[in-house]
Amino acid sequence: MILKRLHIESNQTYRFTLKLILTFLLSCNFGTYGIFAQDRKPNVVFILADDLGWADLPSSGNQFNEAPNITQLAKDGVRFTNAYAASPVCSPSRASIMSGQYPARVGINDFIPGQWRPYEEVIVPRNRDQFLRSELVTIGEIMKSGGYETGYFGKWHLGDQEQHHPLHQGFSEANVGNDHYGTIFNPPRNVPSGQRFSESITDFGTAFIEKNKDKPFFLFLAHYDVHLVLDADTDLIKKYTEKAKVKNYPSNPVYAAMIEHLDNSVGRIRAKLKELGLEKDTIIIFFSDNGGLRTAGNKGYVVAESKRYLLEDKKDSLLYIATENTPLRNEKGTVYEGGIRVPLIIKWAGQSDESSISDEVISSIDFFPTLAEIAQVPLPKEQIIDGKSLFKTLNQSNCESDRAVFWHYPVYHHGVPSSAVRKGNWKLIRNLVDSTQYLFDLRKDIGESKSLIESEPEKTRELSNLLSNWSEEVGAEMPIPNPDSDIKKRAIRKKHPDLKK
Repeated sequence: MILKRLHIESNQTYRFTLKLILTFLLSCNFGTYGIFAQDRKPNVVFILADDLGWADLPSSGNQFNEAPNITQLAKDGVRFTNAYAASPVCSPSRASIMSGQYPARVGINDFIPGQWRPYEEVIVPRNRDQFLRSELVTIGEIMKSGGYETGYFGKWHLGDQEQHHPLHQGFSEANVGNDHYGTIFNPPRNVPSGQRFSESITDFGTAFIEKNKDKPFFLFLAHYDVHLVLDADTDLIKKYTEKAKVKNYPSNPVYAAMIEHLDNSVGRIRAKLKELGLEKDTIIIFFSDNGGLRTAGNKGYVVAESKRYLLEDKKDSLLYIATENTPLRNEKGTVYEGGIRVPLIIKWAGQSDESSISDEVISSIDFFPTLAEIAQVPLPKEQIIDGKSLFKTLNQSNCESDRAVFWHYPVYHHGVPSSAVRKGNWKLIRNLVDSTQYLFDLRKDIGESKSLIESEPEKTRELSNLLSNWSEEVGAEMPIPNPDSDIKKRAIRKKHPDLKK
């Protein structure tokens, strides 16, 4: 108990000291950090969608779903075509945004707490922690030390205990919760009975903007849309059931309605900024935490029971299929493009070119150093930052074509445990069960349909070595052989060992 208390006090002292150091440094002459002409630092609004696929938005070419506000955001800013989540599932990706580190370095490999399939061929590594460690400096702490008012509203999924709440991770105001309707927020906050989650957190967000309109603020709005189980307002679902389906896309009316809910939130936030005359002083970042989810697995329903009657045929495949990521391969829970390539739009009036498209490879680890530069705060020396700032990309249309980015997903989900690296247009995937490797040229084969391992031995060797060296450097934990492996039982899931009894 004494050791535990000393550890906690040590962490608290470290974080307090770091904040003092950051505050002191802000008063110094930063040289390269003095890049902003305006007297007031720009506000930042970060809007995070949940499970929204790369091909789901009209701005990316989708012809069924409707999102006029997000489409307008893309017209007013930069749309990134090669943006990636650092993980194909929720918690690791969110940890990368908060810390600027690869999930493998953080030690959160899977969503918290993760699946547990005890009869698979290998035993997968468990999350080193089932929360975001307090000693990590977060973007909330960085922005607060830069003089920002900080607010976090929505889904957190980085630890349920009070000490891991956003209020203890750099956010001055925060209310978190899950689900689409009837959410109980922590801390408690009154909302209209039965109000949709997206509406509630948008109310919180607009109130936060209003409250802090006279000083720089950092607002993080984390939606639950379009996560399963699919649910939306009945009138919106009916709107899309009457709409003609689009070829080669599921055209799920519940999924489309959820995207419209998300879009309405974006529209309300922008309307509040415009009302207060803050649009030109505010950076808006729109992102998704991982790729789109096609199915629930095991032939499970993807639509909420209360809304299934709205689909004409109870055997309709849309009860079981949420979306498709075509032309990308596969879905959430895999390191194929469909699981990790996601929508990213950044709008910054006067700094980013309107209606522009960037093909630069971006990862969710990049938001931390980007926001640190915007806040004019130096990166913490005690914390390795894997990402790179996007500031030059926004200002100069700079494109680093040969950058290497990595993924490590050593667990079973919609695929087998795997790692991956992309460098330039080349991508290598390594199966962590049998060590099989696959090489793709994404410029010619975005659907990852043909492996070039045999025809490109030198490129295979280059990327394989890169991946191996990176895995060792970040301390990536690997699966081990399972003595209880049983092919007949491999799909069975049991209670995760880290869950309390």
